[in-house]
Amino acid sequence: MGQATTYRTCPRSGLQFEAQAEKLIMWNAVAGVLFLAFGGLLAIGVVLTRWPAVHWLEADTFYMVLTAHGLDMLIFWLIFFEIAILYFCASTLLRCRIATPKLAWLAFALMVIGSVGNNIVVFQGSSSVMMTSYVPMMASSWFYLTIILFAVGALIGCGVFFGTLVVAKRDRTYQGSVPLVTMGAITAAIIAVFTLLSGAIILIPTWLMSIGLIKQVDPLAYRTIWWALGHSSQQINVAAHISVWYLVAAVVFGAKPMSERVSRTAFLLYILFLQLASAHHLLADPGLSTPWKIVNTSYFMYFAVLASMLHGLTVPGAMEVAQRQKGFTKGLFEWLRKAPWGNPTFSGVFISIIGFGFLGGISGVMMGTEQLNMIIHNTIYVPGHFHATVVVGTTLTFMALTYYLIPVLFKREMIAPKLAKWQPYIFGFSMYFFCLVMMGAGTLGVSRRHWDMAFSGNPLAYEWPGAAYLMMGLVGIGGVAAIAGGAIYIYVTVGSLLWGKKLERGAERATFTPIPRTAPTVVAQTAGSAGFAAPGTFVLAMVFLVAFVLYYFINWKYLSTLWGLS
Repeated sequence: MGQATTYRTCPRSGLQFEAQAEKLIMWNAVAGVLFLAFGGLLAIGVVLTRWPAVHWLEADTFYMVLTAHGLDMLIFWLIFFEIAILYFCASTLLRCRIATPKLAWLAFALMVIGSVGNNIVVFQGSSSVMMTSYVPMMASSWFYLTIILFAVGALIGCGVFFGTLVVAKRDRTYQGSVPLVTMGAITAAIIAVFTLLSGAIILIPTWLMSIGLIKQVDPLAYRTIWWALGHSSQQINVAAHISVWYLVAAVVFGAKPMSERVSRTAFLLYILFLQLASAHHLLADPGLSTPWKIVNTSYFMYFAVLASMLHGLTVPGAMEVAQRQKGFTKGLFEWLRKAPWGNPTFSGVFISIIGFGFLGGISGVMMGTEQLNMIIHNTIYVPGHFHATVVVGTTLTFMALTYYLIPVLFKREMIAPKLAKWQPYIFGFSMYFFCLVMMGAGTLGVSRRHWDMAFSGNPLAYEWPGAAYLMMGLVGIGGVAAIAGGAIYIYVTVGSLLWGKKLERGAERATFTPIPRTAPTVVAQTAGSAGFAAPGTFVLAMVFLVAFVLYYFINWKYLSTLWGLS
Protein backbone atom coordinates (compact mmCIF):
# COMPACT_ATOMS: atom_id res chain seq x y z
CA MET A 1 0.00 0.00 0.00
CA GLY A 2 3.01 2.33 0.04
CA GLN A 3 4.19 4.75 2.71
CA ALA A 4 2.23 5.55 5.88
CA THR A 5 0.29 8.79 5.53
CA THR A 6 -3.13 10.25 6.36
CA TYR A 7 -6.05 11.32 4.21
CA ARG A 8 -8.34 14.20 5.23
CA THR A 9 -11.89 14.26 3.87
CA CYS A 10 -13.09 17.87 3.40
CA PRO A 11 -16.58 18.22 4.97
CA ARG A 12 -17.62 20.85 2.38
CA SER A 13 -16.57 19.18 -0.86
CA GLY A 14 -16.01 15.52 -0.04
CA LEU A 15 -12.52 15.77 -1.60
CA GLN A 16 -9.76 13.71 0.00
CA PHE A 17 -6.42 15.43 0.64
CA GLU A 18 -3.32 13.36 1.35
CA ALA A 19 -1.24 15.07 4.07
CA GLN A 20 2.00 15.74 2.10
CA ALA A 21 0.15 16.62 -1.12
CA GLU A 22 -2.05 19.09 0.74
CA LYS A 23 0.98 20.98 2.11
CA LEU A 24 2.66 21.01 -1.31
CA ILE A 25 -0.49 22.29 -3.05
CA MET A 26 -0.85 25.06 -0.45
CA TRP A 27 2.78 26.22 -0.56
CA ASN A 28 2.97 26.24 -4.37
CA ALA A 29 -0.32 28.13 -4.63
CA VAL A 30 0.78 30.70 -2.02
CA ALA A 31 4.15 31.24 -3.76
CA GLY A 32 2.29 31.82 -7.04
CA VAL A 33 -0.10 34.35 -5.50
CA LEU A 34 2.82 36.28 -3.93
CA PHE A 35 4.44 36.59 -7.39
CA LEU A 36 1.10 37.70 -8.84
CA ALA A 37 0.94 40.43 -6.17
CA PHE A 38 4.49 41.59 -6.90
CA GLY A 39 3.97 41.43 -10.69
CA GLY A 40 0.81 43.50 -10.21
CA LEU A 41 2.79 46.20 -8.39
CA LEU A 42 5.27 46.27 -11.28
CA ALA A 43 2.34 46.55 -13.72
CA ILE A 44 1.59 50.00 -12.24
CA GLY A 45 5.01 51.19 -13.48
CA VAL A 46 4.52 49.65 -16.94
CA VAL A 47 1.00 51.04 -17.43
CA LEU A 48 1.73 54.55 -16.16
CA THR A 49 4.82 54.80 -18.38
CA ARG A 50 3.05 53.63 -21.56
CA TRP A 51 0.22 56.11 -20.84
CA PRO A 52 1.59 59.08 -22.86
CA ALA A 53 0.05 61.79 -20.65
CA VAL A 54 1.70 60.34 -17.51
CA HIS A 55 4.93 58.76 -18.86
CA TRP A 56 6.11 58.03 -15.34
CA LEU A 57 9.37 56.02 -15.33
CA GLU A 58 12.68 56.85 -16.96
CA ALA A 59 13.82 54.53 -19.78
CA ASP A 60 16.30 52.47 -17.73
CA THR A 61 13.86 51.88 -14.90
CA PHE A 62 11.00 51.10 -17.33
CA TYR A 63 12.89 48.31 -19.12
CA MET A 64 13.99 46.84 -15.79
CA VAL A 65 10.43 46.86 -14.43
CA LEU A 66 9.05 45.43 -17.70
CA THR A 67 11.57 42.56 -17.60
CA ALA A 68 10.57 41.63 -14.04
CA HIS A 69 6.84 42.04 -14.76
CA GLY A 70 7.02 39.63 -17.73
CA LEU A 71 8.93 36.92 -15.85
CA ASP A 72 6.92 37.24 -12.61
CA MET A 73 3.57 37.07 -14.38
CA LEU A 74 4.03 34.63 -17.26
CA ILE A 75 6.59 32.27 -15.73
CA PHE A 76 6.69 32.44 -11.92
CA TRP A 77 3.07 33.15 -10.85
CA LEU A 78 1.54 30.77 -13.36
CA ILE A 79 3.95 27.84 -13.12
CA PHE A 80 3.87 27.83 -9.28
CA PHE A 81 0.07 27.74 -9.41
CA GLU A 82 0.09 25.11 -12.16
CA ILE A 83 2.36 22.80 -10.13
CA ALA A 84 -0.23 23.13 -7.33
CA ILE A 85 -2.96 22.18 -9.85
CA LEU A 86 -0.92 19.18 -11.08
CA TYR A 87 -0.56 17.83 -7.53
CA PHE A 88 -4.28 18.48 -6.91
CA CYS A 89 -5.32 16.66 -10.11
CA ALA A 90 -3.03 13.69 -9.43
CA SER A 91 -3.22 13.24 -5.65
CA THR A 92 -6.55 14.76 -4.59
CA LEU A 93 -8.71 13.86 -7.58
CA LEU A 94 -7.25 10.33 -7.77
CA ARG A 95 -7.22 9.97 -3.94
CA CYS A 96 -3.68 8.73 -3.67
CA ARG A 97 -0.45 9.74 -1.93
CA ILE A 98 2.09 11.99 -3.66
CA ALA A 99 4.81 9.83 -5.25
CA THR A 100 8.02 11.31 -3.78
CA PRO A 101 7.33 14.11 -1.29
CA LYS A 102 11.05 14.81 -0.69
CA LEU A 103 11.66 15.36 -4.42
CA ALA A 104 8.55 17.55 -4.59
CA TRP A 105 9.91 19.74 -1.77
CA LEU A 106 13.28 19.90 -3.56
CA ALA A 107 11.45 21.05 -6.71
CA PHE A 108 9.65 23.74 -4.69
CA ALA A 109 12.95 24.92 -3.12
CA LEU A 110 14.66 25.17 -6.55
CA MET A 111 11.69 27.12 -7.95
CA VAL A 112 11.73 29.55 -5.01
CA ILE A 113 15.51 30.08 -5.22
CA GLY A 114 15.34 30.53 -9.02
CA SER A 115 12.38 32.93 -9.01
CA VAL A 116 13.50 35.11 -6.08
CA GLY A 117 17.10 35.08 -7.36
CA ASN A 118 15.95 36.15 -10.82
CA ASN A 119 14.10 39.16 -9.40
CA ILE A 120 17.16 40.19 -7.36
CA VAL A 121 19.36 39.99 -10.49
CA VAL A 122 16.90 42.02 -12.58
CA PHE A 123 16.61 44.74 -9.93
CA GLN A 124 20.38 45.04 -9.73
CA GLY A 125 19.94 46.68 -13.14
CA SER A 126 22.30 44.50 -15.19
CA SER A 127 19.64 42.37 -16.88
CA SER A 128 16.99 44.62 -18.44
CA VAL A 129 16.77 42.39 -21.50
CA MET A 130 12.97 41.81 -21.40
CA MET A 131 11.51 38.39 -20.87
CA THR A 132 12.59 37.32 -24.38
CA SER A 133 16.23 38.14 -23.54
CA TYR A 134 17.35 37.91 -27.20
CA VAL A 135 21.04 37.41 -27.89
CA PRO A 136 23.50 39.02 -28.58
CA MET A 137 22.19 41.56 -26.02
CA MET A 138 23.47 39.89 -22.84
CA ALA A 139 22.17 39.87 -19.28
CA SER A 140 24.14 38.92 -16.17
CA SER A 141 25.05 35.22 -16.09
CA TRP A 142 22.95 34.92 -12.89
CA PHE A 143 19.87 35.97 -14.87
CA TYR A 144 20.08 32.85 -17.05
CA LEU A 145 21.20 30.57 -14.21
CA THR A 146 18.22 31.50 -12.00
CA ILE A 147 15.75 30.81 -14.82
CA ILE A 148 17.46 27.43 -15.47
CA LEU A 149 17.19 26.61 -11.72
CA PHE A 150 13.49 27.46 -11.73
CA ALA A 151 12.94 25.35 -14.87
CA VAL A 152 14.75 22.36 -13.32
CA GLY A 153 12.52 22.66 -10.23
CA ALA A 154 9.38 22.81 -12.39
CA LEU A 155 10.58 19.78 -14.42
CA ILE A 156 11.07 17.79 -11.20
CA GLY A 157 7.54 18.85 -10.17
CA CYS A 158 6.19 17.46 -13.46
CA GLY A 159 8.12 14.23 -12.78
CA VAL A 160 6.51 13.95 -9.32
CA PHE A 161 3.10 14.44 -10.98
CA PHE A 162 3.73 11.61 -13.46
CA GLY A 163 5.05 9.44 -10.61
CA THR A 164 1.85 10.10 -8.62
CA LEU A 165 -0.22 8.89 -11.60
CA VAL A 166 1.80 5.64 -11.52
CA VAL A 167 1.16 5.28 -7.76
CA ALA A 168 -2.60 5.82 -8.30
CA LYS A 169 -2.67 3.17 -11.06
CA ARG A 170 -0.64 0.70 -8.99
CA ASP A 171 -2.68 1.23 -5.80
CA ARG A 172 -5.93 1.04 -7.82
CA THR A 173 -7.37 4.23 -6.35
CA TYR A 174 -9.57 4.60 -9.47
CA GLN A 175 -11.01 2.30 -12.16
CA GLY A 176 -10.97 2.70 -15.92
CA SER A 177 -9.60 5.94 -17.40
CA VAL A 178 -8.36 8.87 -15.32
CA PRO A 179 -11.02 11.60 -14.82
CA LEU A 180 -11.23 14.22 -17.57
CA VAL A 181 -9.84 17.01 -15.33
CA THR A 182 -6.78 14.85 -14.58
CA MET A 183 -6.38 14.19 -18.30
CA GLY A 184 -6.29 17.97 -18.86
CA ALA A 185 -3.55 18.20 -16.23
CA ILE A 186 -1.62 15.39 -17.97
CA THR A 187 -1.87 17.42 -21.20
CA ALA A 188 -0.52 20.51 -19.38
CA ALA A 189 2.34 18.47 -17.87
CA ILE A 190 3.37 16.92 -21.23
CA ILE A 191 3.42 20.40 -22.81
CA ALA A 192 5.33 21.67 -19.75
CA VAL A 193 8.08 19.08 -20.22
CA PHE A 194 8.45 20.12 -23.89
CA THR A 195 8.42 23.81 -22.89
CA LEU A 196 10.94 23.56 -20.06
CA LEU A 197 13.32 21.36 -22.07
CA SER A 198 13.20 23.89 -24.94
CA GLY A 199 14.13 26.59 -22.44
CA ALA A 200 17.05 24.50 -21.18
CA ILE A 201 18.25 23.73 -24.74
CA ILE A 202 18.64 27.42 -25.54
CA LEU A 203 19.27 29.04 -22.14
CA ILE A 204 22.13 26.73 -21.09
CA PRO A 205 24.28 27.75 -24.13
CA THR A 206 23.29 31.39 -23.49
CA TRP A 207 24.40 31.07 -19.86
CA LEU A 208 27.69 29.50 -21.02
CA MET A 209 28.13 32.44 -23.41
CA SER A 210 27.49 34.92 -20.56
CA ILE A 211 30.33 33.40 -18.49
CA GLY A 212 32.65 33.34 -21.53
CA LEU A 213 32.80 29.58 -22.23
CA ILE A 214 31.08 29.88 -25.62
CA LYS A 215 31.88 32.58 -28.19
CA GLN A 216 28.36 33.05 -29.61
CA VAL A 217 24.82 31.74 -29.86
CA ASP A 218 23.14 32.07 -33.26
CA PRO A 219 20.38 34.74 -32.83
CA LEU A 220 17.97 33.05 -35.29
CA ALA A 221 18.38 29.66 -33.62
CA TYR A 222 17.94 31.36 -30.24
CA ARG A 223 14.67 33.03 -31.26
CA THR A 224 13.25 29.86 -32.81
CA ILE A 225 13.98 27.62 -29.82
CA TRP A 226 13.26 30.35 -27.25
CA TRP A 227 9.69 30.71 -28.53
CA ALA A 228 9.17 26.99 -27.89
CA LEU A 229 9.60 28.10 -24.25
CA GLY A 230 8.01 31.57 -24.43
CA HIS A 231 4.85 30.72 -26.33
CA SER A 232 4.47 27.14 -25.11
CA SER A 233 4.40 28.32 -21.49
CA GLN A 234 1.08 29.87 -22.52
CA GLN A 235 -0.02 26.48 -23.88
CA ILE A 236 0.60 24.89 -20.45
CA ASN A 237 -1.73 27.62 -19.15
CA VAL A 238 -4.41 26.84 -21.74
CA ALA A 239 -4.47 23.12 -20.93
CA ALA A 240 -4.44 23.88 -17.18
CA HIS A 241 -7.16 26.52 -17.20
CA ILE A 242 -9.45 24.45 -19.44
CA SER A 243 -9.07 21.56 -16.94
CA VAL A 244 -10.17 24.03 -14.25
CA TRP A 245 -13.19 25.02 -16.41
CA TYR A 246 -14.32 21.37 -16.45
CA LEU A 247 -13.69 21.13 -12.70
CA VAL A 248 -15.72 24.27 -11.94
CA ALA A 249 -18.58 23.13 -14.21
CA ALA A 250 -18.70 19.91 -12.15
CA VAL A 251 -18.37 21.68 -8.78
CA VAL A 252 -20.87 24.51 -9.36
CA PHE A 253 -23.49 22.74 -11.49
CA GLY A 254 -22.79 19.03 -11.03
CA ALA A 255 -22.26 19.14 -14.82
CA LYS A 256 -20.84 16.18 -16.69
CA PRO A 257 -18.93 16.62 -19.99
CA MET A 258 -21.29 16.48 -22.99
CA SER A 259 -19.05 13.80 -24.47
CA GLU A 260 -15.96 12.55 -22.66
CA ARG A 261 -14.59 11.20 -25.93
CA VAL A 262 -14.82 14.56 -27.71
CA SER A 263 -13.24 16.43 -24.77
CA ARG A 264 -10.41 13.89 -24.47
CA THR A 265 -9.78 14.06 -28.23
CA ALA A 266 -9.51 17.86 -27.94
CA PHE A 267 -6.84 17.50 -25.23
CA LEU A 268 -4.98 15.03 -27.46
CA LEU A 269 -5.03 17.57 -30.32
CA TYR A 270 -3.43 20.07 -27.91
CA ILE A 271 -0.52 17.70 -27.22
CA LEU A 272 0.06 17.17 -30.94
CA PHE A 273 -0.48 20.65 -32.37
CA LEU A 274 -0.66 23.43 -29.77
CA GLN A 275 3.09 24.16 -29.71
CA LEU A 276 3.01 25.00 -33.43
CA ALA A 277 1.30 28.28 -32.53
CA SER A 278 4.74 29.49 -31.36
CA ALA A 279 5.46 30.07 -35.05
CA HIS A 280 3.41 33.29 -35.14
CA HIS A 281 6.27 35.06 -33.34
CA LEU A 282 8.66 34.01 -36.10
CA LEU A 283 6.69 34.98 -39.20
CA ALA A 284 8.83 38.07 -39.82
CA ASP A 285 12.08 36.14 -39.35
CA PRO A 286 14.27 35.73 -42.44
CA GLY A 287 15.76 32.39 -41.37
CA LEU A 288 12.60 30.31 -41.85
CA SER A 289 11.23 29.40 -45.28
CA THR A 290 7.86 30.70 -46.47
CA PRO A 291 6.45 27.16 -47.01
CA TRP A 292 7.35 26.28 -43.39
CA LYS A 293 5.61 29.41 -42.13
CA ILE A 294 2.47 28.86 -44.19
CA VAL A 295 2.10 25.13 -43.42
CA ASN A 296 2.75 25.69 -39.73
CA THR A 297 0.43 28.63 -39.17
CA SER A 298 -2.22 28.24 -41.85
CA TYR A 299 -2.80 24.48 -41.59
CA PHE A 300 -1.33 22.66 -38.59
CA MET A 301 -2.23 25.39 -36.10
CA TYR A 302 -5.92 25.01 -36.97
CA PHE A 303 -5.95 21.58 -35.34
CA ALA A 304 -5.17 23.33 -32.06
CA VAL A 305 -7.81 25.99 -32.84
CA LEU A 306 -10.31 23.17 -33.47
CA ALA A 307 -9.47 21.70 -30.04
CA SER A 308 -10.08 25.08 -28.34
CA MET A 309 -13.39 25.45 -30.16
CA LEU A 310 -14.43 21.96 -28.99
CA HIS A 311 -13.68 22.92 -25.38
CA GLY A 312 -15.45 26.26 -25.96
CA LEU A 313 -18.57 24.30 -26.93
CA THR A 314 -18.39 21.47 -24.40
CA VAL A 315 -17.73 23.46 -21.20
CA PRO A 316 -20.65 25.96 -21.50
CA GLY A 317 -22.67 23.14 -23.13
CA ALA A 318 -22.17 20.94 -20.05
CA MET A 319 -23.26 23.84 -17.84
CA GLU A 320 -26.34 24.42 -20.01
CA VAL A 321 -27.39 20.76 -19.99
CA ALA A 322 -27.02 20.60 -16.19
CA GLN A 323 -29.10 23.77 -15.79
CA ARG A 324 -31.80 22.53 -18.18
CA GLN A 325 -32.04 19.27 -16.24
CA LYS A 326 -32.76 21.41 -13.16
CA GLY A 327 -35.76 22.93 -14.99
CA PHE A 328 -34.28 26.15 -16.46
CA THR A 329 -35.65 25.38 -19.93
CA LYS A 330 -37.41 28.63 -20.99
CA GLY A 331 -36.03 29.97 -24.25
CA LEU A 332 -32.40 29.82 -25.27
CA PHE A 333 -30.80 31.53 -22.30
CA GLU A 334 -32.82 31.04 -19.09
CA TRP A 335 -30.09 28.56 -18.01
CA LEU A 336 -27.53 31.36 -18.26
CA ARG A 337 -29.70 34.09 -16.69
CA LYS A 338 -30.40 31.86 -13.68
CA ALA A 339 -26.76 30.78 -13.28
CA PRO A 340 -25.12 31.67 -9.91
CA TRP A 341 -23.64 35.00 -11.04
CA GLY A 342 -23.00 35.98 -7.40
CA ASN A 343 -20.60 33.05 -6.97
CA PRO A 344 -17.10 34.34 -7.92
CA THR A 345 -15.96 30.80 -8.81
CA PHE A 346 -18.62 30.61 -11.54
CA SER A 347 -18.58 34.25 -12.71
CA GLY A 348 -14.78 34.28 -12.94
CA VAL A 349 -14.76 31.17 -15.10
CA PHE A 350 -17.58 32.30 -17.40
CA ILE A 351 -16.05 35.77 -17.95
CA SER A 352 -12.77 33.96 -18.66
CA ILE A 353 -14.34 31.56 -21.22
CA ILE A 354 -15.97 34.40 -23.20
CA GLY A 355 -12.90 36.69 -23.09
CA PHE A 356 -10.46 33.90 -23.91
CA GLY A 357 -12.54 32.82 -26.91
CA PHE A 358 -13.52 36.15 -28.42
CA LEU A 359 -10.48 38.30 -27.58
CA GLY A 360 -7.65 35.78 -27.26
CA GLY A 361 -8.81 33.16 -29.76
CA ILE A 362 -9.84 35.39 -32.65
CA SER A 363 -6.80 37.67 -32.36
CA GLY A 364 -4.49 34.63 -32.07
CA VAL A 365 -5.71 33.08 -35.31
CA MET A 366 -5.43 36.45 -37.04
CA MET A 367 -1.81 36.81 -35.86
CA GLY A 368 -1.09 33.25 -36.99
CA THR A 369 -1.88 34.10 -40.61
CA GLU A 370 1.41 34.93 -42.29
CA GLN A 371 0.21 37.86 -44.39
CA LEU A 372 -1.92 39.50 -41.65
CA ASN A 373 0.89 39.05 -39.13
CA MET A 374 2.88 41.71 -41.00
CA ILE A 375 0.36 44.37 -39.96
CA ILE A 376 0.77 43.79 -36.26
CA HIS A 377 4.13 42.05 -35.76
CA ASN A 378 6.09 43.66 -32.89
CA THR A 379 3.34 46.20 -32.22
CA ILE A 380 1.51 46.56 -28.91
CA TYR A 381 -1.21 44.38 -30.49
CA VAL A 382 0.88 41.33 -29.45
CA PRO A 383 0.69 42.05 -25.68
CA GLY A 384 -2.99 42.91 -26.24
CA HIS A 385 -3.48 39.38 -27.56
CA PHE A 386 -1.54 37.59 -24.87
CA HIS A 387 -3.13 39.57 -22.04
CA ALA A 388 -6.43 38.22 -23.43
CA THR A 389 -5.12 34.64 -23.30
CA VAL A 390 -2.86 34.72 -20.22
CA VAL A 391 -4.70 37.22 -18.02
CA VAL A 392 -8.37 36.93 -19.04
CA GLY A 393 -8.01 33.22 -19.83
CA THR A 394 -5.63 31.80 -17.24
CA THR A 395 -5.18 34.31 -14.41
CA LEU A 396 -8.92 35.00 -14.05
CA THR A 397 -9.63 31.23 -14.07
CA PHE A 398 -7.02 30.63 -11.36
CA MET A 399 -8.51 33.50 -9.33
CA ALA A 400 -11.95 31.86 -9.63
CA LEU A 401 -10.49 28.51 -8.52
CA THR A 402 -8.87 30.18 -5.49
CA TYR A 403 -12.30 31.23 -4.17
CA TYR A 404 -13.29 27.56 -4.22
CA LEU A 405 -10.02 26.40 -2.61
CA ILE A 406 -9.89 28.88 0.33
CA PRO A 407 -12.49 26.97 2.42
CA VAL A 408 -11.81 23.51 0.91
CA LEU A 409 -7.99 23.39 0.93
CA PHE A 410 -6.95 26.19 3.30
CA LYS A 411 -9.85 25.52 5.72
CA ARG A 412 -10.64 29.24 6.12
CA GLU A 413 -13.86 31.21 5.75
CA MET A 414 -13.50 33.82 3.02
CA ILE A 415 -13.32 37.43 4.28
CA ALA A 416 -15.17 40.24 2.46
CA PRO A 417 -17.55 38.01 0.42
CA LYS A 418 -19.15 41.10 -1.21
CA LEU A 419 -15.77 42.28 -2.49
CA ALA A 420 -15.00 38.75 -3.71
CA LYS A 421 -18.35 38.68 -5.54
CA TRP A 422 -17.48 41.84 -7.48
CA GLN A 423 -13.80 41.09 -8.07
CA PRO A 424 -14.15 38.89 -11.23
CA TYR A 425 -16.34 41.58 -12.86
CA ILE A 426 -13.99 44.48 -12.03
CA PHE A 427 -10.87 42.57 -13.06
CA GLY A 428 -12.41 40.70 -16.02
CA PHE A 429 -14.20 43.58 -17.73
CA SER A 430 -11.42 46.13 -17.21
CA MET A 431 -9.07 43.51 -18.72
CA TYR A 432 -11.45 43.07 -21.72
CA PHE A 433 -11.28 46.83 -22.26
CA PHE A 434 -7.49 46.94 -21.72
CA CYS A 435 -6.91 44.20 -24.33
CA LEU A 436 -9.25 45.75 -26.90
CA VAL A 437 -7.71 49.23 -26.79
CA MET A 438 -4.20 47.74 -26.77
CA MET A 439 -5.03 45.82 -29.94
CA GLY A 440 -6.51 49.02 -31.37
CA ALA A 441 -3.27 50.91 -30.68
CA GLY A 442 -1.29 48.03 -32.22
CA THR A 443 -3.40 48.09 -35.36
CA LEU A 444 -2.40 51.77 -35.69
CA GLY A 445 1.26 50.69 -35.39
CA VAL A 446 2.21 51.65 -31.81
CA SER A 447 5.39 49.71 -30.98
CA ARG A 448 5.40 46.80 -28.57
CA ARG A 449 8.06 47.65 -26.01
CA HIS A 450 9.27 51.17 -26.63
CA TRP A 451 9.44 53.38 -23.58
CA ASP A 452 8.26 56.51 -25.44
CA MET A 453 5.84 56.12 -28.36
CA ALA A 454 6.38 59.76 -29.35
CA PHE A 455 10.19 59.32 -29.77
CA SER A 456 10.41 62.85 -28.37
CA GLY A 457 13.73 64.63 -28.78
CA ASN A 458 14.73 62.46 -31.76
CA PRO A 459 15.64 64.15 -35.07
CA LEU A 460 13.30 61.84 -37.04
CA ALA A 461 10.15 62.01 -34.90
CA TYR A 462 7.05 60.19 -36.15
CA GLU A 463 3.71 61.97 -36.08
CA TRP A 464 1.10 59.53 -34.72
CA PRO A 465 -2.59 60.07 -35.46
CA GLY A 466 -4.54 61.39 -32.48
CA ALA A 467 -6.38 58.04 -32.27
CA ALA A 468 -3.12 56.29 -31.31
CA TYR A 469 -2.61 58.62 -28.33
CA LEU A 470 -6.27 58.20 -27.37
CA MET A 471 -5.93 54.40 -27.47
CA MET A 472 -2.77 54.43 -25.34
CA GLY A 473 -4.48 56.75 -22.81
CA LEU A 474 -7.35 54.26 -22.63
CA VAL A 475 -4.79 51.44 -22.17
CA GLY A 476 -3.56 53.37 -19.11
CA ILE A 477 -7.07 53.79 -17.68
CA GLY A 478 -8.03 50.14 -18.36
CA GLY A 479 -4.73 48.96 -16.90
CA VAL A 480 -5.17 50.91 -13.65
CA ALA A 481 -8.74 49.54 -13.29
CA ALA A 482 -7.49 45.97 -13.87
CA ILE A 483 -4.70 46.44 -11.29
CA ALA A 484 -7.36 47.58 -8.79
CA GLY A 485 -9.33 44.38 -9.54
CA GLY A 486 -6.17 42.34 -9.00
CA ALA A 487 -5.49 44.14 -5.70
CA ILE A 488 -8.97 43.17 -4.43
CA TYR A 489 -8.17 39.51 -5.23
CA ILE A 490 -4.86 39.71 -3.33
CA TYR A 491 -6.60 41.37 -0.37
CA VAL A 492 -9.40 38.76 -0.20
CA THR A 493 -7.06 35.79 -0.72
CA VAL A 494 -4.19 36.78 1.58
CA GLY A 495 -6.62 38.24 4.14
CA SER A 496 -8.68 35.03 4.23
CA LEU A 497 -5.54 32.95 4.84
CA LEU A 498 -4.28 35.26 7.58
CA TRP A 499 -7.42 36.17 9.54
CA GLY A 500 -10.36 34.27 7.99
CA LYS A 501 -12.38 32.17 10.44
CA LYS A 502 -10.89 28.66 10.81
CA LEU A 503 -13.10 25.87 9.46
CA GLU A 504 -13.47 22.26 10.49
CA ARG A 505 -10.65 20.04 9.15
CA GLY A 506 -12.82 17.01 8.53
CA ALA A 507 -12.21 13.37 9.37
CA GLU A 508 -8.73 11.89 8.91
CA ARG A 509 -8.00 8.25 8.16
CA ALA A 510 -4.97 6.15 7.33
CA THR A 511 -6.19 4.84 3.96
CA PHE A 512 -7.76 6.32 0.84
CA THR A 513 -11.32 5.63 -0.32
CA PRO A 514 -11.19 4.34 -3.93
CA ILE A 515 -13.18 6.30 -6.50
CA PRO A 516 -16.30 4.35 -7.57
CA ARG A 517 -16.52 3.46 -11.25
CA THR A 518 -18.58 5.88 -13.35
CA ALA A 519 -20.00 5.31 -16.79
CA PRO A 520 -18.69 7.54 -19.62
CA THR A 521 -21.10 10.37 -20.32
CA VAL A 522 -23.02 11.04 -23.49
CA VAL A 523 -25.72 13.63 -22.90
CA ALA A 524 -29.30 12.45 -23.27
CA GLN A 525 -31.21 14.54 -25.80
CA THR A 526 -34.13 15.28 -23.48
CA ALA A 527 -33.35 18.60 -21.83
CA GLY A 528 -32.60 20.63 -24.95
CA SER A 529 -34.75 21.98 -27.75
CA ALA A 530 -34.71 22.06 -31.55
CA GLY A 531 -32.78 18.80 -31.62
CA PHE A 532 -29.81 20.22 -29.65
CA ALA A 533 -28.88 19.23 -26.12
CA ALA A 534 -27.43 22.74 -25.58
CA PRO A 535 -29.12 25.17 -28.04
CA GLY A 536 -28.02 28.33 -26.16
CA THR A 537 -24.38 27.30 -26.36
CA PHE A 538 -24.82 26.55 -30.06
CA VAL A 539 -26.14 30.09 -30.64
CA LEU A 540 -23.18 31.56 -28.70
CA ALA A 541 -20.86 29.49 -30.90
CA MET A 542 -22.52 30.89 -34.04
CA VAL A 543 -22.10 34.46 -32.70
CA PHE A 544 -18.40 33.64 -32.16
CA LEU A 545 -18.10 32.33 -35.74
CA VAL A 546 -19.70 35.46 -37.24
CA ALA A 547 -17.42 37.72 -35.10
CA PHE A 548 -14.41 35.69 -36.18
CA VAL A 549 -15.21 35.86 -39.93
CA LEU A 550 -15.97 39.61 -39.80
CA TYR A 551 -12.79 40.45 -37.91
CA TYR A 552 -10.70 38.24 -40.19
CA PHE A 553 -11.92 39.97 -43.34
CA ILE A 554 -11.65 43.46 -41.82
CA ASN A 555 -7.93 42.74 -41.32
CA TRP A 556 -7.53 41.54 -44.92
CA LYS A 557 -9.20 44.78 -46.04
CA TYR A 558 -6.79 46.71 -43.80
CA LEU A 559 -3.83 44.81 -45.28
CA SER A 560 -5.01 45.67 -48.81
CA THR A 561 -4.78 49.41 -48.04
CA LEU A 562 -1.09 49.19 -47.07
CA TRP A 563 0.19 48.54 -50.60
CA GLY A 564 -1.59 50.30 -53.41
CA LEU A 565 -1.48 48.37 -56.66
CA SER A 566 -1.36 50.39 -59.89
